[in-house]
Amino acid sequence: MKKIWIVMFMFFFAFQIQALEVSASRAKIDPIHSATLNSLRHGGYVLYVRHGEANRGEDQSQIIYENCATQKNLSEEGRKQSALYGEALRRLNIPVHYPVSASPFCRTRDTAELAFGNQNVQIDPFWFKVYQLSGNVTPTEQASTLSELTSELEKIPISGTNTVIIAHSFPKGIGLGEIPYLGTVVVRPKGPGNGYDIIDRFSFNELNDTP
Repeated sequence: MKKIWIVMFMFFFAFQIQALEVSASRAKIDPIHSATLNSLRHGGYVLYVRHGEANRGEDQSQIIYENCATQKNLSEEGRKQSALYGEALRRLNIPVHYPVSASPFCRTRDTAELAFGNQNVQIDPFWFKVYQLSGNVTPTEQASTLSELTSELEKIPISGTNTVIIAHSFPKGIGLGEIPYLGTVVVRPKGPGNGYDIIDRFSFNELNDTP
């Protein structure tokens, strides 16, 4: 009788393992939603992208933009994925208006240049203010930055193209919210003074896995 119970237990255990494997296979990353992809191919959106994985070094109290040693920098994986990000947009026929806008940090600039080419990147100091939102800012400073952010995201791209911004994540519940490395927030601008809508978000893996 004991042997029967052992056999039954082993059978049940094996069944559970198989079920977990099936569940894991079903949990594979989904590609970008087809409606979002079709919209992006027609242009008219802002792609707000967080920089690639950055775990080399630390941001010092006195950051010198031209001196990457004073900042946190892209890892090798972050550099590799940044190049793949640009390749994915081109492969998926998502038109980008050049130059793309990047925060002045080394990690954001490098992400943009690896994805789109050095000649296609324009540095905009405003995005440093978004970085500062994760530090100690006053309510007045936060409100001012978010107001400027709205003005930036209201701008309608040149017909048939999408605007790309490479910058930073936001604190939870503020602005565009938390964004993973090379995560993208898809914004639909409504024009100056009319605000914007967030229509989708996707991760680097979701973009890269889209056929």
